[in-house]
Amino acid sequence: MTDAPDGRPRPADQWRHRGIRGLTIARDASVRGWRWWARTWDRLVAALQDEAPVGSAAAPSPSGPLVEQRDAPRLIAVPARGYVYSFYIRATFAWSSPASLRAEVLSWYVQYFQPNAIQRLTRIAADAARDLPPHRAGDLELALQQALAEDPEWHYQRGDIVITCRPDAAVRLDERIMPALQPHVDRLVELEYQFDEQLRKARYAEELSRQWATLLDAHAEDQDIADARDHMLTAQKEAARWITELLRRHAEHPTDPVTAPLIPPQQTHPNAANP
Repeated sequence: MTDAPDGRPRPADQWRHRGIRGLTIARDASVRGWRWWARTWDRLVAALQDEAPVGSAAAPSPSGPLVEQRDAPRLIAVPARGYVYSFYIRATFAWSSPASLRAEVLSWYVQYFQPNAIQRLTRIAADAARDLPPHRAGDLELALQQALAEDPEWHYQRGDIVITCRPDAAVRLDERIMPALQPHVDRLVELEYQFDEQLRKARYAEELSRQWATLLDAHAEDQDIADARDHMLTAQKEAARWITELLRRHAEHPTDPVTAPLIPPQQTHPNAANP
């Protein structure tokens, strides 16, 4: 075909050139798109089969099974006795697999199974907290630790892949109850200090009596010294009884105030009345 008299291409030739150019561009784009999809597909299949991705830029996998530490996204709340206040549990899960999984594959399984682990830990905590008053967070944490120690590893399976979870938990008090507990805790600290002070005095008295009894025993042939030794031995026994009584009363009534020291009565020397 020839050009128009004014030198411009005929309309039919323009449309043909545009069509050929459009087909060429579409063909090139299709080839590039196919190559990109082929590379992406190869990487996806390699990841699912736990193979190294194609290419020299892949980082070497660490030796041994991977462990992924994952915290619960929020504190787990379980009601205390009475269902007015709650305990709040900070949960942490350590995930691993006996199979040698890549990090991104393990992360996918962790994301899939962690809601089940959180639900299981919530049930265990709720059962343990149901009969506990709201200020006994330490007792709930101890009960949780004992329950988790009896069953330390939780196993989840999808297909042929088995994932292992090791949960851990720490318990916090309800913030609404802290103002009511503050005076009580301050009083307990004061009583604990008084008890420690009395216990130190009792142990000092016992040690002093023991030293005097040992010293006087070296001169047992003298009657006066022998009588003094017997006196010191009796005082030593009283000091030991004092310590035992302090410990017993503290164990039975830890919140009771410490009364006047149970100092053993001063015993009169046998020869004091007859100089």
